[in-house]
Amino acid sequence: MSALPNTSDSEEGLIRSLRIQPLLVVLRPAPSDLGAAFPLTRLCRQLDQLVEAGVRHVEIAWIEHPRWSDLVIEARSRHPRLSLGAASITRQSALQQVAELGVSYAMSPLLDKALQQRARQLGCLLVPGVMTPSEIRQASDLGCRLVKLFPASVVGRDFHRQIAAPMGNLPFIIAAGGLRAGDLCSWLDAGYDAIALGRTVFENDDFDPSLAAWIGA
Repeated sequence: MSALPNTSDSEEGLIRSLRIQPLLVVLRPAPSDLGAAFPLTRLCRQLDQLVEAGVRHVEIAWIEHPRWSDLVIEARSRHPRLSLGAASITRQSALQQVAELGVSYAMSPLLDKALQQRARQLGCLLVPGVMTPSEIRQASDLGCRLVKLFPASVVGRDFHRQIAAPMGNLPFIIAAGGLRAGDLCSWLDAGYDAIALGRTVFENDDFDPSLAAWIGA
């Protein structure tokens, strides 16, 4: 399997940023976010709390709705220094939309060669989702230096240790899916390069204080 052309600058930039703060938070728009002015939405309130707490990397999950692009534009305008990405990219139409918006990076829950090929053509960094050693190897052969282990809670924390020795050099691995703020330290200690968290970051719209403490430390 031949490697695809490299989008190395974006990839290197994201890796460097994640080495400084190995955390991503994924926000998924609710129906109520799609019909109100952005400053009045739950998505905006959560985004403001994340930025205030010092979170550097936030992804907005892609949904098939004409207002999704507006949410991304509003979020980027409100917090221009935030490393803003797109999550849940599984089709080329979504990838095209991400590329047109100039979003810094995108994440997929799956490994799709055609989707990776199209991302390279568009000059868009698309981080693939992987779950097995074979998929990790396939992603590396496609030129991906970043992968997302998904769903991480299914394969378990020891997965990295179990594959590190037989596989040799591993790509930068982001563990995602089913994890909570309390998992951060143990999963990072287990060898994962970064952790992605989702809706568990907020409880009744309040930011998890344990995550705030981790960021502060």
